[in-house]
Amino acid sequence: MVADNTERERAESALADSEQRYRTLFNSIDEGFCIIEFLDGPHGPLSDYIHIEANPAYAQHAGIPNVVGQKLREMVPDEADGWAELYGGVLRTGVPIRFERELIATGRYLELAAFRIEPASRRQVAVLFQDITPRKRAEAEARRLNETLEARVAEAIAERKQAEEALRQSQKMEAVGQLTGGIAHDFNNLLTGIIGSLELLEVRLRQGRTSDIHRYVAAAQGASKRAAALTHRLLAFSRRQTLDPKPTDVNRLVMDMEELIRRTVGPQITLEVVTAGGLWPALIDASQLESALLNLCINARDAMPEGGRITIETANKWLDDRAAKERDLPPGQYMSLCVTDTGTGMTPDVIARAFDPFFTTKPIGQGTGLGLSMVYGYVRQSGGQVRIYSEVGCGTTLCLYLPRHCGSSSEAVVSTRPAASARAPTGKTVLIVDDEPSVRMLVTDVLEELGYASIEAADGPAGLRILESEAAIDLLITDVGLPGGINGRQLADAARVSRPELKVLFITGYAENAIIGSGHLSPGMRVLTKPFVVETLANRIHEMIGDDKKR
Repeated sequence: MVADNTERERAESALADSEQRYRTLFNSIDEGFCIIEFLDGPHGPLSDYIHIEANPAYAQHAGIPNVVGQKLREMVPDEADGWAELYGGVLRTGVPIRFERELIATGRYLELAAFRIEPASRRQVAVLFQDITPRKRAEAEARRLNETLEARVAEAIAERKQAEEALRQSQKMEAVGQLTGGIAHDFNNLLTGIIGSLELLEVRLRQGRTSDIHRYVAAAQGASKRAAALTHRLLAFSRRQTLDPKPTDVNRLVMDMEELIRRTVGPQITLEVVTAGGLWPALIDASQLESALLNLCINARDAMPEGGRITIETANKWLDDRAAKERDLPPGQYMSLCVTDTGTGMTPDVIARAFDPFFTTKPIGQGTGLGLSMVYGYVRQSGGQVRIYSEVGCGTTLCLYLPRHCGSSSEAVVSTRPAASARAPTGKTVLIVDDEPSVRMLVTDVLEELGYASIEAADGPAGLRILESEAAIDLLITDVGLPGGINGRQLADAARVSRPELKVLFITGYAENAIIGSGHLSPGMRVLTKPFVVETLANRIHEMIGDDKKR
């Protein structure tokens, strides 16, 4: 009996110790802890639960005091369905869950873990949780800051773009002002010479004094030619000049110009020409490249007032993605033509403005400021690029990059000097289509001097009617821009449907690349840019019709 009592006392003591440890742990842990027991209620079986135990930390984390004995639907009636569904699933399946959820009644975000207390017949679930509201608020604030940061960054980018656009517009207007001012200045000077010479010519003719009228004619012609040259430079700068590209051997072009360049730069300058073997041909307007090369050499000479060395060098360049991107070109094969001097060099500010129209570092009266802009416009229109490499006091290298032409350059013509005009035999007929009566009169008179018959038309449809007739036409001379809905290129293409061998000479002062055919003319088509010298027109007409004589 005594032994039984002793054993019972030991068991009771052990149970009391165990309960004390549990209670100490239950009351001491920082996390909220409770045991809920499911009840049947008005909403159905196991649709509610009651808190049968809760530690002191429960109130701290959940924000609800004295929870023991409270039912779910009494505590948080608006949220009861959600909580009952979550913990009911644990009770039914025995699978523990871990989740985060807001207790809307107290505005607390809780991180919770729940597991079933066995056996399931007890209908009890234990819940361990902690308040994570500060973390959630920090995350929400971070999201808000990120969203506002993105908005601020987007706003800043928009403001920067707007400022850059305003700056570009300002710079553009400044450039336009500089351009128009320069044009007005130069053209007013030229027009003064032309108008004044014509007025004095008229006065002398009325007076019957013809001995010195040739001076006024020469002055007017000289000013007119300079005006034409100025217009040509402006078109080159704007990449709207009419080009006549052909496969060109640039090495041959450079060597043919070497003596002219030597005479132009003078004896104080040493000229060195380095041509690459196997240089690729380029599809370019050779006469324009000659002008560009001469212009670069003159600029190089002017940068060496005390004398120095100019080196002209050609090379083949295969530009990969990186090299092409540096030069603002598509990757591929190019030939380069570079002119290097040992002169004063350029500052970064001068390099940045070197291609601007009318920008020059030369003294007033010694430079128009259109030379490099003309070179730049011509090369860009030809599908290439211009780059300046310079250091103050060490000289300058200016390189032209032109796309490789994958074809033969054996038939390239690099000399642009016209042959002497000759009077052609009669029996040939030329159709002139131009909306300017004075141009038609001029061309008709030239044809008459050469012995050719002529037919005139003032617009595209009228010219097309003549070409579709039975009239014998050996050459079509047409402006590019024509009224009547048919431009010069369309007229020529339509004519060649029924007259496939018809020779065509475009005369134009302003040609859209799309009209000319992206810079490429069909065989038997040539271009002459307005204004032109009468002798040049005569030579071109005789040359084109003369081809028929040779066959």
